[in-house]
Amino acid sequence: MAIQHIDLLTIGAGGGAYPAAFRLAKAGRSVVMVDPKGVMSGNCLYEGCVPSKAIRETAEIYQSQQRFAGHGLPGTINIDFTKITIHKDAIQARRYEQHAAELAAARNIKLIQGTARLLSPHEVAVSTTGGEQRFHCAQIIIASGSDVFIPPIPGAELCLTSHDLYKPDPTLKTLPERMIVIGGGYIGLETATFFAAFGTRVTLLQKGEQLLNGMDPGMVALLTPLLDPAIRIRTGVDVTAVTATPEGGRRVHYTHAEDTDTLDGDVVLMAVGRRPIIPVGTTEIGIAVTRKGIDVGPSLQTVHPHIYACGDVNGRVPLFHAAVRQSMVAAHNILGGNIPLDYADFSHVPTTIFTLPAAAYVGLTPALAEAQGIKLLTGRYDFAEDSRAQILERMDGGIQLFFAADSLRLLGAWVLGIDAGQLIGQIGTAAAHGLTAYDLARFADQHPMSAEGISKAARSLF
Repeated sequence: MAIQHIDLLTIGAGGGAYPAAFRLAKAGRSVVMVDPKGVMSGNCLYEGCVPSKAIRETAEIYQSQQRFAGHGLPGTINIDFTKITIHKDAIQARRYEQHAAELAAARNIKLIQGTARLLSPHEVAVSTTGGEQRFHCAQIIIASGSDVFIPPIPGAELCLTSHDLYKPDPTLKTLPERMIVIGGGYIGLETATFFAAFGTRVTLLQKGEQLLNGMDPGMVALLTPLLDPAIRIRTGVDVTAVTATPEGGRRVHYTHAEDTDTLDGDVVLMAVGRRPIIPVGTTEIGIAVTRKGIDVGPSLQTVHPHIYACGDVNGRVPLFHAAVRQSMVAAHNILGGNIPLDYADFSHVPTTIFTLPAAAYVGLTPALAEAQGIKLLTGRYDFAEDSRAQILERMDGGIQLFFAADSLRLLGAWVLGIDAGQLIGQIGTAAAHGLTAYDLARFADQHPMSAEGISKAARSLF
């Protein structure tokens, strides 16, 4: 079999792969991307960020309409979930067309639909429907992403996953009357709030005692009371099995403390987490893999300096925008001859939980600061006093900024409520660049927008 010699091969074509691929191709390097789906943008566009938020934004608009029903807007709007999924599909199709046009216009780069396996530190075999191709690669970026984790629970195959809800032409196209969500992480909790907004009776079962396990308990404690009270949340639950009911629904069997019980629903969403997809041959060529994923540091290099691991596959910050930045770090270091010139900042990546309402955080939060013995001063701003929040009748939540007690340098923040996902990026930029409470306090942000709460939160210290 003829071996093709190329400069860069990416295993995957999502956020951890294609930014580097395009940057290297622009620099004149020969680039091949390999992806099982044969399209760019990975799981974010296929079943993650974009389609789920298409549904979320529709739900939020519906909530806003209900909120203003007494202010001259129609009191009732019928929900047609089938049309909502068609809208979601149309957005995905539009973005896939956009990516295809970008790829067609690029030079020195091609995308192969197939599955890659590592044969040696420089050799990759790609299995396609037309047979196997082999490549000798000067550089390799492993950006194979992550997949839904299905626990070994009897009847798990009867459950839906985020894949079934959000992929193009999804499995679920009609609104269920009753939904059971297994898992209180961000995917489960977000989805629970979307469907509850549309009128589905949702019950969420969480194994641990805290929702959003791993996130700051203080933030979670502030978010939980803001969620739709119609969502029935049960923590400390151990699901033991899922079975079908005679009527075609689903029955979840679980234990809570010493009690055993069951719960019936029309559909069950299994949302207990995701796992990294490790390409075949990774450990065989000496690359270290931990429980979270491929072991890399800020340069994104593995034990082989010319092999990089970016995005969900390394488990450091499993978010699309983090993957894009990591991909660019890898590109810069490849252009530097695999001598690190750029480093990923894992500490200042904004994270948003897109529940209704949302919560977002970045940097050092109080629980982490306490564990590290770092003293914080907190600047606060409540959306109850915010003009935009008042205009939109969305006055719950607020902004908390966490500053170093000695220097007043911004170390982290969280935002709960209106515009959380938009505000956290501006705050994250300030934290990443070492701005202080003085810097934020003297910036005249736009009025009447919620962002002016950032400077007001800083001024609360003085």
